[in-house]
Amino acid sequence: MDYLDYVQMTKGQRAAYKIKSFFTGIPGAIGNLFRIIAYYIKKFFVFVGTGIKNYAQRFAQGDIGTKLSFIIMGAGNVFHKQIGKGIIFLATEIAYFYFMAVFGMNYLSKLYSVGVQLDDAGTMADGVIGSQRAITTTNLLGVPTISNRDTLDNSNQVLLYSVLTMIITIAFFAVYIANTKSAFATQQTIKAGKKPIGFIAEMKTFLDERFHVTLLTLPVLLLMLFTVLPIIFTIFMAFTNYDKEHQPPGSLYRWVGFQNFADIFYSNPMKSETFGKILVWTLVWAVFATFTNYIFGIILALLINKKGIKAKGFWRTMFVVTAAVPQFVTLLLMRLLLGTNTGINGMLGTSFPFLDDFMWARVVVIIVNMWVGIPYTMLISSGLLMNIPEDLYESARIDGANAFQQFTKITFPYIFFVTTPYLITTFVGNINNFNVIFFLTGGGPSPSNYYQAGQTDLLVTWLYKLTVNSSDFNLASVIGILVFIICALGSLITFNMSKASKNEEEFS
Repeated sequence: MDYLDYVQMTKGQRAAYKIKSFFTGIPGAIGNLFRIIAYYIKKFFVFVGTGIKNYAQRFAQGDIGTKLSFIIMGAGNVFHKQIGKGIIFLATEIAYFYFMAVFGMNYLSKLYSVGVQLDDAGTMADGVIGSQRAITTTNLLGVPTISNRDTLDNSNQVLLYSVLTMIITIAFFAVYIANTKSAFATQQTIKAGKKPIGFIAEMKTFLDERFHVTLLTLPVLLLMLFTVLPIIFTIFMAFTNYDKEHQPPGSLYRWVGFQNFADIFYSNPMKSETFGKILVWTLVWAVFATFTNYIFGIILALLINKKGIKAKGFWRTMFVVTAAVPQFVTLLLMRLLLGTNTGINGMLGTSFPFLDDFMWARVVVIIVNMWVGIPYTMLISSGLLMNIPEDLYESARIDGANAFQQFTKITFPYIFFVTTPYLITTFVGNINNFNVIFFLTGGGPSPSNYYQAGQTDLLVTWLYKLTVNSSDFNLASVIGILVFIICALGSLITFNMSKASKNEEEFS
């Protein structure tokens, strides 16, 4: 459709066309997303292939010192008179192999071989992370029996330290490659008739042109330790049977492959039904919680900033007070006010099921979320409204545009263009909005056909209950992975379809 056809449409036709374009554009956005993923996968393999090629070329073209550095790290630097740098590389290699010999390899071997356990009959049982030892005693008839188990390994430790060993190994491999590059680069420098940089001079570069490396080293290490390591550990846990019946160190847990995912999707009727219903409610909640706050926040900002309204600062302050009060305090107070025998019902002598009927409870959490969320959008929108040039409104009024047309053609497009990333992050945040559900309804009401969940639970609050209430850590890990996939795909697809992504440098 060209521009002339579009401008000749009625308002209703334009609205229908935009809605149709949005939904018809989703498959294309998904296709673009997968093309981007395929591009980066291809780029990764090209990077690996290029790295292997360069690695082989360095070995083939290297002198004796460079070739020796492929086995003994730092040998090339020492050979080329870079003693300090060579010692650092050598110390790194010695430290890594010492770590692997006394710690890392022990846990890695238990992870990949999965370990053994003596069952009740005293035979070896494969498929257990770690190993157990049975203590054999003799009964009154002189027959040996297994009277107790002595756990030698803790499955959590085996899994955690194995992941830590993998990360350290990847880091060591990066240092190893840097060692070969450094040796070859030093060789090339000498071959060109230049003097290699000294150790002290090179250390000074970390306070000058390579100062970014100095600044980022500690944050990257902390990121690997406190973010990457737990994520990988959680992913691995999703493929085990780590639940209330397999709690280390008292007992070990097994690898079960994709059984937990099968339980969530189809294998276990109760779990799959619970997951399906909670997933639908989570998405419905996220849509309502996001757009009610967004739309009403913009309307509130327009009302406060309207010409002729006096004491604008006072009104903004009044609404910001709800954001200033800690959210959990507001939610607990609302829970008290809306309880069956307290608050409103207590004063009126009624028993209206605000939080006991699942439909009313869902409506209540959306309304209460508006109370605590609208002020944030109002503040953001107020700042944006002040930045819209008055000339645009003046020109629109000269052309005969009424207030509604000015809003639909100038105000809202501008606000939406600027706040699209905020809208997406708010949507993702509402998918993971733990506080509103947990403090207001506690996920209830809880029917008997839900597995460890209630009818207002979101995926994130269900995950919490699975870990705290029932110790189903394996199932909780699966839910965590699925929540990540939903949020990541939803954010990427929505943002790539928005004007904020397509026209980053201009607003029209």
